[in-house]
Amino acid sequence: MPGSQGHEHGHGHGHAHGHIHDSDHGRVRRSLAKVGHLVVPHSHDSADKTDAALESSSRGMRVLAVSFGVLMVTALVQAVIVGLSGSVALLGDTLHNFADALTAVPLAIAFSLGRRAATRRFTYGYGRAEDLAGIVIVALIAASAGLAGYEAVKRLVDPENVQALGLVAAAGVVGFLGNEWVARYRIKVGREIGSAALVADGLHARTDGFTSLAVLLGAGGAALGFPLADPLVGLLITAAICFVLRDAAREIYHRLMDAVDPALVAQAERILAAVPGVRRVGSVRLRWIGHALRAEVEIAVRHDVSLVEAHAVAVEAEHRLIHDLPRLRAATVHADPDGPDGTDHHTPLLAHR
Repeated sequence: MPGSQGHEHGHGHGHAHGHIHDSDHGRVRRSLAKVGHLVVPHSHDSADKTDAALESSSRGMRVLAVSFGVLMVTALVQAVIVGLSGSVALLGDTLHNFADALTAVPLAIAFSLGRRAATRRFTYGYGRAEDLAGIVIVALIAASAGLAGYEAVKRLVDPENVQALGLVAAAGVVGFLGNEWVARYRIKVGREIGSAALVADGLHARTDGFTSLAVLLGAGGAALGFPLADPLVGLLITAAICFVLRDAAREIYHRLMDAVDPALVAQAERILAAVPGVRRVGSVRLRWIGHALRAEVEIAVRHDVSLVEAHAVAVEAEHRLIHDLPRLRAATVHADPDGPDGTDHHTPLLAHR
């Protein structure tokens, strides 16, 4: 039956289509290479894809540099006030802001690695470095939660009066404003470039902002003569950090397990079903590699079409996927013959599935 052989095109579209029963495989491969250029006259070559990847990484690096500066200034201002006031609630918030600023370091390393070209050992490139950075971020969040909780419990056991309450309240407002600005920036760009680690970091910063406002409660309680208000608010901040830890860990877990939004799969199926010549859509598999998607899909075409026609359908399917599925960087399309009735063209593979 006619199908298509896996091959590489000069325009950068890799396909792995059905099985060719032809004695001259070399001739078929050369013919298909020529057909590929005729079917897709414009280019989606590796240079185009590398440019897109570099642009995404460059935007990520800019976000990290700016947010690192904002959070470090915020945390340093708070640290000075912690020294003047002795507020354990503000200490917890300051530690968290320092930790949030430092998460820029593993992410910056990951974005830098992601720019490197694929090799014969790392054939998919270095995009997974972002997932490793996400693990480091989760560890930093957990460490800040542990230290903040320890200091709050210690102050509950051995209460101390908080000084400079007005400065403590002002530091809480500064922490909220700094974190909310960083959160909006990180989440916006993270979603635009498809970086789960950057989005997780932005959510982390957003919760930091609201926990900064909790410092006001501690300062208000202390001003009203309730010294335990400060460490109690410190414990509330620790609990909030733990919620952030849970959400960030879930986000990174999903990425490590190759989870994708089911809506993306449904969208890919609709795109493929609308391609002229596609009679059925088989399996659709998507996975994130860094902040780019890769796809492996199966389609069925008429069993009596020529090899060239089947290949043209597969190329058009890949072409539409790359254009219409957000952040898809590459796709492998496998074309199966649909028919004759009762024929299973994958019988030799049944024992391996």
